[in-house]
Amino acid sequence: MIRARATTFAGLLILLGVLSTAAEGAHKLRVVTTIPDFKALVEEIGGDLVDVDALARGYQNAHEIEIRPSLMLRLRRADLFVENGLELDAWSDVAVQGANNPKIVRGAVGRVDASRAVNVLEVPSTRVDRSLGDVHPLGNPHYSLDPGLMPIVTTFEKNREAFLARLDDATGRWTKALEPNKGAKVVVYHPDYVYFLTRFGIVQIAMVEDRPGIPPSPQHLAQLIRHMKEERVKVLLAQPWNDLKLAQRVADDAGAKVVVIPTMVGGVKGADTYIGAIDYDVNALAQALR
Repeated sequence: MIRARATTFAGLLILLGVLSTAAEGAHKLRVVTTIPDFKALVEEIGGDLVDVDALARGYQNAHEIEIRPSLMLRLRRADLFVENGLELDAWSDVAVQGANNPKIVRGAVGRVDASRAVNVLEVPSTRVDRSLGDVHPLGNPHYSLDPGLMPIVTTFEKNREAFLARLDDATGRWTKALEPNKGAKVVVYHPDYVYFLTRFGIVQIAMVEDRPGIPPSPQHLAQLIRHMKEERVKVLLAQPWNDLKLAQRVADDAGAKVVVIPTMVGGVKGADTYIGAIDYDVNALAQALR
């Protein structure tokens, strides 16, 4: 069973608690999140107590969001700001500074780093510099793809239990769907998928990029294609914003197929809830691995 990690959203718990004891007619808690995954989770748990917006959209690269005045305006009105952390959304510090909202500065009760209780994967064991590419010194930040790591808090027990029950049921369904492919090997374009693949027992053996964020050399691609053939890899996972023409060429040469799997809620049309987004990803991967 997936259980709550209340320490992760301590700020949300405190502020929702205040609102839940307030008189009817009190304004909704205005929440801003950096990525849409946490928007979806806060909406599930907060219900009609919250009004939630996300700075990034599911089809965007969450590493590189352009800071615009409109983002600062959203943050200026926020009661609570939820960030992914682990430097995925380090760009948001500039937006928060421009918003001039003391409720959400780092250290304030309205600023929540959702990564606090996560068992982080791929934490570098050596010194990290730019020569290694887009390597995160604090570890891989894409933990929201793992439903087992989702922090869940609520002041309403019925909301919490209802969401946990749906998530537990869905996780059982996802595990069953991918069980026949446990141990299958895949290649990824960029290292976004480690939490998702680890959760369901799928093995990532290589990536298209030479190093994270660095375009591959012809020599790297030749070695990759040879390695994929040797390991009989049939699936290459890519994001909507990756170079899909390059991904398709590599897959074609290796006898594999490209599967576009977004890493955030809203990355494809119709996947607008957390469970809906993971549903899409699991079904797409299971179908490709058949």
